[in-house]
Amino acid sequence: MFDEIQFDKIKRLPKYVFAAINEIKLEMRRNNEDVIDFSMGNPDGITPAHIIDKLCEAAQKPKNHGYSASRGIYKLRLAICNWYKRKYNVDLDPELEACAVMGSKEGYVHLVQAIANFGDSAVVAEPVYPIHYYAFIIVGANVTKFGLKWNDRFELDEDDYFENLKRSLRETMPKPKFVVVNFPHNPTTVVVKKSFYERLVALAKEERFYIISDIAYADLTFDGYSTPSILEVEGAKEVAVESYTLSKSYNMAGWRVGFVVGNPKLVGALQKIKSWIDYGMYAPIQVAATIALDGPQECVEEIKGKYEKRMDVLIKSFSEAGWEMDKPQASMFIWAKLPECAQGLGSLEFSKRLLREAKVAVSPGVGFGEHGEGYVRIALIENEKRIRQAARNIKQFLKTLQNTKEA
Repeated sequence: MFDEIQFDKIKRLPKYVFAAINEIKLEMRRNNEDVIDFSMGNPDGITPAHIIDKLCEAAQKPKNHGYSASRGIYKLRLAICNWYKRKYNVDLDPELEACAVMGSKEGYVHLVQAIANFGDSAVVAEPVYPIHYYAFIIVGANVTKFGLKWNDRFELDEDDYFENLKRSLRETMPKPKFVVVNFPHNPTTVVVKKSFYERLVALAKEERFYIISDIAYADLTFDGYSTPSILEVEGAKEVAVESYTLSKSYNMAGWRVGFVVGNPKLVGALQKIKSWIDYGMYAPIQVAATIALDGPQECVEEIKGKYEKRMDVLIKSFSEAGWEMDKPQASMFIWAKLPECAQGLGSLEFSKRLLREAKVAVSPGVGFGEHGEGYVRIALIENEKRIRQAARNIKQFLKTLQNTKEA
């Protein structure tokens, strides 16, 4: 019906690679098969009690049930700025330089809608969290990609990054207006030092582009690593914004609370487009989010500790099963090379077979772009007992693969 009416934006979006895994997973669960699921970064823990208590208290007040503020209530924006001051010693104006959003993904997409014109160019490094790329595609902009390089501690090769970025700036037409960075990185877990942002801010001022930095996993760090903020760099607010989410650090994924801060021109554009699109989050959620940011932070350390313990158990048990992988310094993921006996399968086929034969779900690296091939992303969302069970299943699966390869 109405074949002459085409949806060009939707046609630019490919089939979601992860859909193949999700379809198999759904079919198996319909057949009452027990799938050990490491495929999505969906926190399995409950939100800390003091945050839930504040939500319940705020929900009892009639005034909190009407429309809210699209950019976030003032106290939440103030709490966002206080959080940055405590964590990074960065001063922000809650009126001009902070905007609360319905999760960092929504905030990022609306920001791109507000600032990117049809035909504009942006640059992202690959592997890439898909929306970091496709938000620009949806608005009719174009994206230049290049591959990330890192060492065995998942530390970014800065020199290689800037060599590729400078080449992209020279060779892309029209010249890129935006560069997207995401460290700790999803999916690879790659981390950076403050020196990276110092070089990036200097280059942005020289080449005249804006930076969008996503630090969704900033709090989930291990072995002494501490995530820097681009806004710590002198003059960064002239060229950059940064997004953060409460989803991971506070186990608030379903609450959909995040924020974008920094450059007042970009934040102002986001605030304006949101004023046309939405009426803001449910007010009691915003009140509770204020308590999350301003209140006791021991819960964040507990959540971080849970992920690190799971990480250690998974790396040890999977290694004993025949699948070696390196420990990251940050995030709730492990970016793992395919086992040697599975190198010829490719990440998607390996992930399908792992799911069907070992009942273990992971995300194929190719779903994050061609530079993700040869890897899978493992989310630390199953408990230690389930992790050890997965390792036992994987051990048998890898034996079968090895025997087939040798036959």
